[in-house]
Amino acid sequence: MLTMTWTAYHNRGETLRAVIATSAVRRDGLLPMDVEGVAATFRDELDLLAALTLKWHTRLSGHIERMLAHQPMDLDEAVAIAWSNTAHELPGIRLIIDHYRAHPVDDAMATAMAAATGKEHHLLAVMAGRSGIGADAAARVGAEIEERARALHKGIPMLPAEEAYEEVAEPRTLLDRLRAVLAA
Repeated sequence: MLTMTWTAYHNRGETLRAVIATSAVRRDGLLPMDVEGVAATFRDELDLLAALTLKWHTRLSGHIERMLAHQPMDLDEAVAIAWSNTAHELPGIRLIIDHYRAHPVDDAMATAMAAATGKEHHLLAVMAGRSGIGADAAARVGAEIEERARALHKGIPMLPAEEAYEEVAEPRTLLDRLRAVLAA
């Protein structure tokens, strides 16, 4: 068991930021256990992976909320874009999550990654309005949304909500309205 000193606890956020930055540079999908402070701050690989997964889920939730505020009509699209934006913003973390989801180092990690994946898929399905909070279909629907988001993510830069969903200004004068009708 890791006994955390005040200094180690205080520097946990700083160490986590260094891990995130290192993972973004390396992009190899492996936990950067060699980053300074990791051994003093995290018990083991699972502890670090849990912290990174929490960071991913928190950022994903924020992006989803932002996208839904700008586009509440096409929920699937908004959620998929939010996932893609999060993957763009945290590429190293996404690669690590994907790697350890497919290749857990032990049974405890396999169980943790299955639970995290289930929660992520549930979040995607519920926020897209395609599943209820307790629905069994959430895993399947969330996986479909993640697949769509991965397709969006390939080669596409991050889309801020304001640019992804630009509001069309209503014509103000009668002449502007007539022009808009004729143009349509």
